[in-house]
Amino acid sequence: MSARDNILARVRRGLGLPGDTPGAERGQAQEYIQSAPRGPRPTYHWSDQAARFQERSEKLGTTVDRVSSLSEVPEAVARYLREKALPQKGVVWPGLDTLAWDREGLSLAARGAQADDLVGVTGAFCAIAETGTLMLLSGKDTPAAVSLLPETHIALLDLQRIVPGMEEAWALLKAERGAPPRAVNFVSGPSRTADIEQTIVIGAHGPYRVHVVLYGSADVQ
Repeated sequence: MSARDNILARVRRGLGLPGDTPGAERGQAQEYIQSAPRGPRPTYHWSDQAARFQERSEKLGTTVDRVSSLSEVPEAVARYLREKALPQKGVVWPGLDTLAWDREGLSLAARGAQADDLVGVTGAFCAIAETGTLMLLSGKDTPAAVSLLPETHIALLDLQRIVPGMEEAWALLKAERGAPPRAVNFVSGPSRTADIEQTIVIGAHGPYRVHVVLYGSADVQ
């Protein structure tokens, strides 16, 4: 029994219910969740989800580049860092360590970020066209710190992983992963806050810059 199941069983016992959820009761709960009507949704007027995502992202302060394939990503990342006079080293998700970073003169350590890492390169589980938001899942090969600690966050995104709205993003997570991971992070542009005298401060709680490299073809819209 997992820690979560153990806690829920103790709560049920405290309420005078069986320690575990009976199969029939669990089935009824799942049936209700599946059949419950969704809340109101806006009408989407765009036909190109990638274009919509890019438009919304840029309005949030994110810069966006496009390449035709994943193999071209290291060159695009190196070009961006050179143009911005940023360090050619940093950290990358271990799951992306197989890309040819060295070929482009980049030194990216495949590990979680530390305090002195200035550049972090990640992928994304999916992206939301409606809001220009990236959805990132934590895990062994996708440590959350890589997108949170460095001053510059570069995210690689497959064009076919762009969905219309938040509801589709959660549905995709449920369909592909079942249970959510320990952390789900949503990234909508560089970190900002207006807590002090309503003055916008960039990079207060995370990266100063967010750059997205879109790759592949958007056959699925």
